[in-house]
Amino acid sequence: MTPLDNLFDEAFENVPLMAILRGFDRERTVEVSRRAWDVGIRLVEVPVQNDAAVEALAAAAAAGAERGEVVGAGTVISVEGVERAAAAGARFTVAPGFCPEVAEASLAAGLPHLPGVATASEVQRAEAFGLTWLKAFPAAELGSSWIRAMHGPFPGARFVATGGMNLANTPEFLAAGAAAVSLGSALSDAGQFARLPELIADLKPTAVQGKQADR
Repeated sequence: MTPLDNLFDEAFENVPLMAILRGFDRERTVEVSRRAWDVGIRLVEVPVQNDAAVEALAAAAAAGAERGEVVGAGTVISVEGVERAAAAGARFTVAPGFCPEVAEASLAAGLPHLPGVATASEVQRAEAFGLTWLKAFPAAELGSSWIRAMHGPFPGARFVATGGMNLANTPEFLAAGAAAVSLGSALSDAGQFARLPELIADLKPTAVQGKQADR
């Protein structure tokens, strides 16, 4: 585990959820970020696949800095992407897969890195690099049983289930051992967002129990 992992440890301590805001403009990104923070979600990820997305990241990062919240860059797949994310004010980076060069660049820039993994080999390589917080992607296709199975050989891995996640399957993945869940399209669905506070209230006892079990 790297010292930078403390960011994820602290952010997910009470609410094991992360918001992924893909494809929104600057104003909408900031608006949804604030709504996520208001219900207790600490981490916001803005995927940066084009210039407009980098601008949205910068706007969200600035809004987060004003209220002490953390915004990171997603879909960071190159060293150049790490540099652009850092310049835009990102506090962490997320990737769809594990690339040692990207992970090294991110950590060197002082940004915790969350790489995507989908096989035992990828988990093993990421852990050998010193990373313990890992993005299980695409989680819905892998299934919650994948999380449970990976904890056998890799008990120290902390998986963030990402991809196809919603309010209905989030409890299932957390019960299977996921340390957190990333919600994307669910946050742009007015009906699901309205039910989010209820889900968070239900998850808090689970999060506390999980912390106690880890000790």
